Amino acid sequence: MSVTASTTFPRTSVGWSIVLSVLMIIAGFLAIAMPLAAAIAANIFVAWMLMFSGAAHLVFAWYRRHSRGFIWQLLLGILYAFIGAYILINPALGLVSLALAIAAYLLLEGVLEITLAFQLRPTRAWGWLLFDGIVTLIFALMIWRAWPAASELIIAVLVGVSMLFGGISRLMLSLAARHATT
Repeated sequence: MSVTASTTFPRTSVGWSIVLSVLMIIAGFLAIAMPLAAAIAANIFVAWMLMFSGAAHLVFAWYRRHSRGFIWQLLLGILYAFIGAYILINPALGLVSLALAIAAYLLLEGVLEITLAFQLRPTRAWGWLLFDGIVTLIFALMIWRAWPAASELIIAVLVGVSMLFGGISRLMLSLAARHATT
């Protein structure tokens, strides 16, 4: 492989990475600016993932039909598919449920992070994990207090901020990589 071929490839992929970063940043701003559209899009995505997971469980159950776990895999597949279909049929109720699920997830994550922080207490930087756990608990409580009225706003802001910061961090890494290849 020639020297030009080995340096051309990273520059090409860095260029595409920069384009992707800018698109992620724009998508993040749009999700925050249009919360209902972003929340419904995220809700539909989750519903389809549940449907596909349900189908996968049903296929797995079929292959395990002669074993002890068959009935549980079958019931789990039906449950996933039912919840996915329910969210697709009732997207507004799906948004409310998804926001509540996010609040419960953040609550558990915050408790686990704080517990882990105290277990790691003598080590260096355990305070950052404690801080992260406290902030996560605060977010969970904020969502819980605003629920169900602000469900679409909660989901849109979380998705939008995630895309925005993902795009910014990707852009910074891409620019650093481009600088390193020049």
